[in-house]
Amino acid sequence: MATTRTVPRAKPSHSGQFIRNTRVPTVAFTHAAEAGRHVALMLAGLIRENNSAGATTVLGLPTGSTPIGVYRELVRLHRDEDLDFSNVVTFNLDEYFPMDPGSIHSYHRWMRANFFDHINIPEENIHIPRGDIPAEEVEQFCEDYEQAIQRAGGIQLQLLGIGRTGHVGFNEPGSSRHSMTRMVSLDPQTRADAAGSFFSAESVPMQAVTMGISTILSAKKIVIMAFGEHKAKIVRKTVEGDVTSLVPATFLQEHPHAQFVIDSPAASQLTAVQTPWVTGRVQWTPQVEHRAVIGLALQLGKPLHKLCEDDFIEHHLHDLLKQRGPIGAIRERAFEGLLRGIRTKPAGEERATVLVFSPHPDDDVISMGGTLITLADQGHDVHIAYQTSGNIAVHDYDALRHIDFMREYNSIFGLETPETKALDQRMREAIHNKAPGAPDCPEVQQVKGLIRQTEATRAAVTAGVPPEKLHFLNMPFYRTGKVEKSPIGDADVEIIADLLRTLKPLQIYVAGDLSDPHGTHRMCAEAILRALKVVEAEGLQTETWLYRGAWHEYEPHEIERAVPLSPEVVERKKQAIFRHESQKDAPLFPGSDKREFWVRAEERTKHTAAIYNQLGLPEYYAVEAFVRYSGQL
Repeated sequence: MATTRTVPRAKPSHSGQFIRNTRVPTVAFTHAAEAGRHVALMLAGLIRENNSAGATTVLGLPTGSTPIGVYRELVRLHRDEDLDFSNVVTFNLDEYFPMDPGSIHSYHRWMRANFFDHINIPEENIHIPRGDIPAEEVEQFCEDYEQAIQRAGGIQLQLLGIGRTGHVGFNEPGSSRHSMTRMVSLDPQTRADAAGSFFSAESVPMQAVTMGISTILSAKKIVIMAFGEHKAKIVRKTVEGDVTSLVPATFLQEHPHAQFVIDSPAASQLTAVQTPWVTGRVQWTPQVEHRAVIGLALQLGKPLHKLCEDDFIEHHLHDLLKQRGPIGAIRERAFEGLLRGIRTKPAGEERATVLVFSPHPDDDVISMGGTLITLADQGHDVHIAYQTSGNIAVHDYDALRHIDFMREYNSIFGLETPETKALDQRMREAIHNKAPGAPDCPEVQQVKGLIRQTEATRAAVTAGVPPEKLHFLNMPFYRTGKVEKSPIGDADVEIIADLLRTLKPLQIYVAGDLSDPHGTHRMCAEAILRALKVVEAEGLQTETWLYRGAWHEYEPHEIERAVPLSPEVVERKKQAIFRHESQKDAPLFPGSDKREFWVRAEERTKHTAAIYNQLGLPEYYAVEAFVRYSGQL
């Protein structure tokens, strides 16, 4: 059995913190972007050190959303600081099989588009498993791939991501510690997670070529990254659980120079983060005390005011009593902290301008629809800013249904022309001939965008917000027509800043639910927070509240504002969600939670209300939860 390692005390760059009691040294950063820059600097340092000695740098590289920040920073270092890749040799982890290198789903194409085409690495130094060879040639190719790694002198630094099954590369649960580069069958969970990029689970290949566990562990140093709440569970299994082939990433515990680099959401379930008083002495800040007391009450199923000294002592919290007691004061602080956050009038008594930012056209009503209705009913000047069109989340059959409608409408009212007939034919052919996951033609993108816009308008009206208070921003970063988006740019930030200058809201609401499948929430939040810095420098001040709900909900100890919802408001919220017909029943990007969005929303708000009731607070039908923005997500 692996043992917990003693972790160095030295702090990494960019304010990362080493986590205690992990079996793989683990460093957590507040933001994924900081973690990505840290890893990029590690790679850059190795490359520069080898370059100065005239030596080759051999890297093992992954693909996907996790390492994208690393590659962008390395490209910047090459462009702005002359980082030289001319003596770098790379070996990629894996590739789908079968897969044409020119396909939009190919890791060959992905690596070139996101990294290789932007640096000065020689073509002959790039190695990526092939998915375009006959199946009978794969075994020999894999042997040759292993030999190529050995001829290069072995991988000096292997960069990894981790899947929710615990796979590294495509080494799925059950993979042998001694496995080498080979053909594998993909786990159903892995294929389901990839379905969004392929626009259907059926389009995801069933096999892949991957480096083996033994191949990965032969690297001199390994850095594995994980970002987002949806990775928190597997991170904990990997760095705190026993070594098992059922979680292949746990084999990294056996490597002498492996390190996990994660962000705060991915670290959220680690023992040293969730219950730090169990792993050693802690500084009993008000926030840590709040978490400990509420967690204790929920663990024991007791109202806050019924906790006794023995409860604290038996659950490693005797030091809290000593440092922050007496017990009555501790109970009262926890109770009053939650009670103060309950707001039946979330924007106050007087009429105020409130701006709700919705990354996709349905996040507003799904995640805070009850609060939206409450704000509108209380007479506030409520505006909603839809940051992206959400057009990639519309099924082709929904687009065809609306194209059919347009054709019949034009025919009935005598509006049919050669131009409309040609447009109709062009769109139908484009949809029929489109490869799975390929971008739609501009006209179809526009139709899908209009579907989402009209649904959002009807939903907002149902919630009490009139069409003239809706702002469809269509931010540039989203306009790729693909699942993969461009980085947030100055144009995105300026669009947000202009809206803030125009409305001068007392309150704004920002989606803090950063675990959506393709990171749109995170990017939208980044644009808003950058814009806030711009307008604050100009003298504009506003309250900023974060909401969740579509993918995760805030933990009770995190909640700073709780808005109670009546049964009537919950019903109106549900009806508003129903207006998003293209997202009902079978949304294109449902994430890991397969329930319909309205079911998720209703059950989560009722669950939050039940927790408040259990803790001894007033009983409500449902509660929407918010956290005040304090400089970090």
